[in-house]
Amino acid sequence: MRKSVQSSSVEGGVQAPPSKSVMQRITAAALLAEGRTTRIRNPSVCDDALAALRVAGELGAAIRATLGEVVVQGGLGPRGGELDCGESGLCLRLFTAVAALRPEELVLSGRGSLLRRPVDMVERPLRDLGAFCQTKDGFPPVRVRGPLAGGTAFVDGSTSSQFLSGLLIALPLAGRDSRLVVKNLKSRPYVDMTLQVLEAFSVRVRNENYEEFVVPGGQVYESADIEVEGDWSAAAALLVAGAIGGKLRVWGLRPDSVQADRRVLAALGAAGARVKVFGDGAEVEGGDLRAFSFDATDAPDLLPPLVALACHCAGTSSLAGASRLRQKESDRAAVLAEEFGRLGARIAVEGDIIEVRGGMLAGGEVHSGGDHRIAMALAAAALAARGTVAIDGAECVAKSYPRFFEDLASVGGRIDE
Repeated sequence: MRKSVQSSSVEGGVQAPPSKSVMQRITAAALLAEGRTTRIRNPSVCDDALAALRVAGELGAAIRATLGEVVVQGGLGPRGGELDCGESGLCLRLFTAVAALRPEELVLSGRGSLLRRPVDMVERPLRDLGAFCQTKDGFPPVRVRGPLAGGTAFVDGSTSSQFLSGLLIALPLAGRDSRLVVKNLKSRPYVDMTLQVLEAFSVRVRNENYEEFVVPGGQVYESADIEVEGDWSAAAALLVAGAIGGKLRVWGLRPDSVQADRRVLAALGAAGARVKVFGDGAEVEGGDLRAFSFDATDAPDLLPPLVALACHCAGTSSLAGASRLRQKESDRAAVLAEEFGRLGARIAVEGDIIEVRGGMLAGGEVHSGGDHRIAMALAAAALAARGTVAIDGAECVAKSYPRFFEDLASVGGRIDE
């Protein structure tokens, strides 16, 4: 699908979509609440969230969806041996650990870009904790057979913290206590998100300065009635659109959220945008945008919208964290430089740094690379381009924010299909 975005002035308000990251963690926990009912209010229905619900259902949960709510009856009893994680890396890495609780062999795989994303970090820890685990040369599919016994394992957090989150969710049901020794942990706020979800289900984990996690075994997941908070990652594209194209308010966001991408407000302020924070969200208005520096190492999903912002800032902006982009839905650093380059942007990637020299963007044809974050970033940048920007592969926004283009159009974005 192609979406054409014309130069537009935007103003108004948009409801943030529910967080797919929170939704998937809640879904995994709800599955493990044996015989108990979890009510998930404000559920995410993006592709990644639906993949997690599908896998939870295959693993034994009874799931019923109504308007504005998903009800999950917990119970771990696989209905088949194949688990399809779609294109969600979080789904695969979370549920690999959960599946390892079972004694039968289960195979987790997916489609598209997920088959090119590394999962080698799951093998050694699962084996150390008593399970069988095998990948295809470090990539999906993943074969696991439990049960997880518990014990001590060393976890590499340099590529992603997602598998650590999976272990933290699974190990409370192991027969013995566990100790996870973590090296090079990135994205600490995402671990905080996992711990917050576990607390809602009355599960205990001791965090020792993010270097060790002690997980008592033999715990019980209680039932929960829980609301999925708004997604700062998806909202970042809208807030940047407000800075570039006018004035936007995004509500349904928690200013005190542990989500890493809440830091987009600091980047917008550093760039000269006018930022107001409310109890239910934030408002951003454009101004004399200037070059800024920002370290997105713990919030790599912010880099695509911040590249869009930097393209409209006077001077050269410096964004750290490029190394975290190599193994996402695409090689985001390379795709950002190439696709924004088609619009006349001057972007250089040197090691861990992305440098963006601001200036007026031209119109033109670009491609999302199948990456939802890049599609949304290109659309935000197009609001102040000289000509129409045609984005091929725009349908990929369904991975995290299915209504993105409709919501952008609702506040004045001129968008044609």
